[in-house]
Amino acid sequence: MRIIIQTLALFWLLGAELASAQDRLSGQLFATRSEVLARNGMVATNHPLATQVGLDILKQGGSAIDAAIAANALLGFADPGMNGIGGDLFAIVWDAKTQRLYGLNASGRSAKSLTYSKLIELIDTGMPRTTGPLSVSTPGCVDGWFELNKRFGKLPMADLLQPTIDYAREGIPIPQEVADNFLSVEERVLASDNTTFKNTFFLGDRFPRKGEIFRNPDLANSLSLIAQQGRDAFYNGPIGRKIADHLQAKGAFLTTDDLSSHISEWIDPISVNYRGYDVWEMPPNGQGMAALQMLTLLEGFDLAKMGYGSADHLHYFLEAKKLAYEDMAAFYGDPSESNIPIDTLLSEEYAAARRTLISSGKAGIYEPGLPVGDHTIYLTAADKEGNMISLIQSNSALFGSYEVPEGLGFPLQNRAAGFVMTPGHANVYAPGKRPFHTIIPAFVTKDGKPFLSFGLMGGDMQTQGHVQIIMNLIDFGMNLQEAGDAPRVYHQGSRPQTGHIDDVGTAFVESGFSYSVLRELMLRGHNIGMNTGIFGGYQAIMLKEGVYYGATESRKDGQAAGY
Repeated sequence: MRIIIQTLALFWLLGAELASAQDRLSGQLFATRSEVLARNGMVATNHPLATQVGLDILKQGGSAIDAAIAANALLGFADPGMNGIGGDLFAIVWDAKTQRLYGLNASGRSAKSLTYSKLIELIDTGMPRTTGPLSVSTPGCVDGWFELNKRFGKLPMADLLQPTIDYAREGIPIPQEVADNFLSVEERVLASDNTTFKNTFFLGDRFPRKGEIFRNPDLANSLSLIAQQGRDAFYNGPIGRKIADHLQAKGAFLTTDDLSSHISEWIDPISVNYRGYDVWEMPPNGQGMAALQMLTLLEGFDLAKMGYGSADHLHYFLEAKKLAYEDMAAFYGDPSESNIPIDTLLSEEYAAARRTLISSGKAGIYEPGLPVGDHTIYLTAADKEGNMISLIQSNSALFGSYEVPEGLGFPLQNRAAGFVMTPGHANVYAPGKRPFHTIIPAFVTKDGKPFLSFGLMGGDMQTQGHVQIIMNLIDFGMNLQEAGDAPRVYHQGSRPQTGHIDDVGTAFVESGFSYSVLRELMLRGHNIGMNTGIFGGYQAIMLKEGVYYGATESRKDGQAAGY
C-alpha cells in the first residue's frame, strides 16, 4: 500500500517536472534568473529592503561587516518571526588585510540558576519548555553585532541601526512570504492570552496581510537605546531588566546576571577539502560539522559521472546524510562542556570506514560511528576591499518562545528547547550552557583565497542544503544561481536530537526529479514524500577574477544586489 500511495504522489511530481523549462537568459536548466555581477560590493538577503539597506551602507563607506549588521537589523523588523535581537548569531568573516577567516559564536547560555533537577520538576508539572519562558536562553545577537563592528567595522553602530529605526517608525508593506508565515501561526496566537505579542505584531485582531503596512515603534525605541548606549542598553540596562522581569514573572529563571555576564566567542572555523576546495563551517555547538562529514563521505564517490538528479546521486547523498546525522545526534553539543572528537569525525580514515557501510542498492539504518560518551535568516555581504561575511541569525522556531516583553518590540528565542534531557548526552541540559544550534554560516576558499560565502536557512535542512549547493557547484558544474534553484531533497528522520528512529526516514523531494529516478529510490528502500516550505532559503556571493557574483533563490522574497 505504501508503494502505491507513493507512486500516485509521484505522478503529481512528474506533471510538475514536465512544466519546468530552461531559464530564458542563461539557458541553465533550473535557474530562475541570472546571476548578479558587480565589482565594488554585493549584498544578498531574503528581503529586498534589507539588501538595499546593506548596499547603502557599502556606498557610504561601510565594510561588508557593517552592511551585514545593518541588513540583519532591518530583517529583525521586516521578518520578525524568523530573526531579531531576541535571538542568536553566528558569522564567518574573511578579512582581506590578514587574508584569513574568523568565526564568531554569538550564541547565549541557559539560566545559571535553573538546575537540571528543577527543570525536570517544572516539566513534570506541565510547564512547557519548547516554547514559553522556560525555552528562552540569553540572546546573543546584539553582542555579536558589536563584536563584529568593533573588529571589522568602519561606521558607528548608530549609523547601522538608523535605517531600521526609521523604517520601524514609518512602516513597510508586508511581502508574500512574511504574510504566509504570519498566517501559519495566527490561529495559535488568537487562541492565546499573549497580549504583549498581539500588541506588537497584530493590526487590530490579526496579523497584517500582504501589502498592508506594518510598524513597530517599540522596536524602534529599543534600537534607539542600543544606538545611544551601546550593547549595555541590552545586557546591563533597561532592555535587559525588562527581559528578566518579564521571564521571572512567568516562572522562568533567566536573570539580569545571565544577561550581563554574556560574551560572544571568537573561534576558528573548521574545514575539509572537497575536490580541491576548502569548505568551512563553525564547530559545535552548531551542526555545521555534519556538512563536512557528509562531504568527506561523498568524496569517495564519482558524483559527476553519476550526474545530477540520478538515482545514484540521490541515494549516496541520503546515505551520507544519515551517517553524519547519527554522529551529530550523539556527539554535538557545547564544546566547553563536552569533549567532542572533532578531529576523528572529520578524518579521512573515519570517513573511509563509515563509507564501507553504504550499500549501492539498499537504504541503510545506521548507528553512531564511535562509542557514545527552524526558522532563520541568512545573509552575506562583500565590499570593495575584498572583505566578505557569511552571517546567520535566528529566533529558533517561528517567533521563538512567543515571549515578547512589554514595550520592547521583539520576541525572545526558544533556543533552550534544543537541549536534550538524557543524562550523559553531550547536549544534555545544564545551567549556564549553550544548547545545540541548527544555524550555520558557510564559506569556501580555493588555494587560500576567498571563493564563496553562502548559507541556507531552514533548521536541520541547513547542513543538507550546504552539501547540495557544494555538489551542484563542484560536481555538477552549475552556476551560482542555478546551484540554489535546482530541486532539493530534504531527509527527515534517522536519529534527530531527541533519540534514534529505527527506520530509513523519509526523503521529501521538490518537483524536477524524474519519476523513474524516484521510483528507483523507492525500490532501493527509500521512503519518498512530497512537502513544501522545508527546503531552505539560499543566498550566496562568489568572488571570481575580481568580480562578485550574487545569487538568491526563488523560494524566498530575497534579492542579491551590487554596485
